[in-house]
Amino acid sequence: QVQVVESGGGLVQAGGSLRLSCTASGRAGRSYAVGWFRQVPGKGREFVGCISWNGGRTYYAASVKGRFTISRDNAKKTVYQQMNNLKPEDTAVYYCAAGENCDYVAEGYEYWGQGTQVTVSS
Repeated sequence: QVQVVESGGGLVQAGGSLRLSCTASGRAGRSYAVGWFRQVPGKGREFVGCISWNGGRTYYAASVKGRFTISRDNAKKTVYQQMNNLKPEDTAVYYCAAGENCDYVAEGYEYWGQGTQVTVSS
């Protein structure tokens, strides 16, 4: 079993920055692709971005490209999502998820964290 835990959410003003962290633990020697999704009340989970298991490839939703950057440190089993120039429409619960490969849909991931709230005030 793999445990996935997000951290780093909070309240920030528009134009500000936050860095989310995602730690996946439980299977020694195994690295997963990690995706980030976000969800607002009444809507499904929206793909934000993903990083391949070795960090060689990253993918981003058009809405965040150029503002968000995903990186990873496999020695620490941690993936980071740096979010710059945040906008009120970025307000959501952010989830990270681990899976075999990057996927644009939530069903492509096996393990999920509990989510962390990001609120951007105008």
